[in-house]
Amino acid sequence: MTEKCDVLILGAGAAGMMCAIRAGQRGRSVIILDHAKAPGEKIRISGGGRCNFTNIHAGPKNYLSQNPHFAKSALARYTPRDFLDLVEKHKIAWHEKTLGQLFCDDSAKDIIRMLLTEMQAGGVKLRLQTEITSVEGMATGGLRVATSQGVIEAKSLVVATGGKSIPKMGSTGFAYKLAEQFGLPLVEPRPGLVPLTLDPSQLERLSPLSGVAVPADISHGKTTFREALLFTHRGLSGPSILQISSYWREGDAIRLKLEPDIDITEKLKAAKKANGRQSAQTALGEILPKRLAQYLVEQSGLTSHLADLSDKALMALAASAQDWQIRPSGSEGYRTAEVTLGGVDTGYLDSRTMQAKAVPGLYFIGEAVDVTGWLGGYNFQWAWASGYAAGESV
Repeated sequence: MTEKCDVLILGAGAAGMMCAIRAGQRGRSVIILDHAKAPGEKIRISGGGRCNFTNIHAGPKNYLSQNPHFAKSALARYTPRDFLDLVEKHKIAWHEKTLGQLFCDDSAKDIIRMLLTEMQAGGVKLRLQTEITSVEGMATGGLRVATSQGVIEAKSLVVATGGKSIPKMGSTGFAYKLAEQFGLPLVEPRPGLVPLTLDPSQLERLSPLSGVAVPADISHGKTTFREALLFTHRGLSGPSILQISSYWREGDAIRLKLEPDIDITEKLKAAKKANGRQSAQTALGEILPKRLAQYLVEQSGLTSHLADLSDKALMALAASAQDWQIRPSGSEGYRTAEVTLGGVDTGYLDSRTMQAKAVPGLYFIGEAVDVTGWLGGYNFQWAWASGYAAGESV
């Protein structure tokens, strides 16, 4: 038997559920499908289980895309304040962490419950554990989707199945196959917001630093992020590294400036003046984590007392911490990537509606599209905004 509806949404994640809510509010008959056992699985695990659901600073400058202007329309029409109004309407307690990041006080499940409640109010039908077997356009307009539960014909089909990141959550890159089927090109997908790896010789040299964390400016070209850096047994991680990973490409070097708020050269000179008999390692260990100080002093060979070191030598030691070039060998890939860079080429989508320009009734939203946010709630805001834009249009 063939079922008919106004709007069929593939993917019950953040973008898909927001689209369903808005379409339902506008009186459309909506069905949303997902192959998972539960909706919003990525929401559930995000932010350490507390869901960093938006960022108060979210604007076009916080997103990567081949067309940096594409996200402007959707982001302007559904803002962080709009989502916060929804959170507060459902009496979900929240707090702001660093850099404008907003989290639930209690659990990410509060956000999922809120979205499900809103979908229910709009009469949205949610079908889980449903596989898609084929999608085709119809001569009469609209699209026909064959599923493991039967055939559905819809005037509008919204693809909200995400990218390839965190495959253990069920991500498959399905949106990309569908885009290609309908002639929409892709910007090459790649892992984003992901730890960077080092080659075996670098790892061996840096092995004493595994587990050490330190505030840092991490730079690639003209882009710099100031957040924590973590040395791991595989390479480099921490928020600053995840941020720069979206800009980094294989073969490129990145620059580390540890403890960027401190002028280490001046600190070492002052320590030399105050107590010249102190070792360079002891003095540096009062500025940086002790294991890191030991490593840098041993690498520089400046193991003597401060009194025996020239100002030039102290500057060189400081530079080893504050102008440190490292060339990562790769990334940890989709397994740990928080998002997928690239995706459906925005040049083939309408920025106001998210509809494919050449395929009336076909929409792509959320992570499937070539719009990727920084770490810190920006990708959820793009999910809400792009889902809302499509929900307004379908």
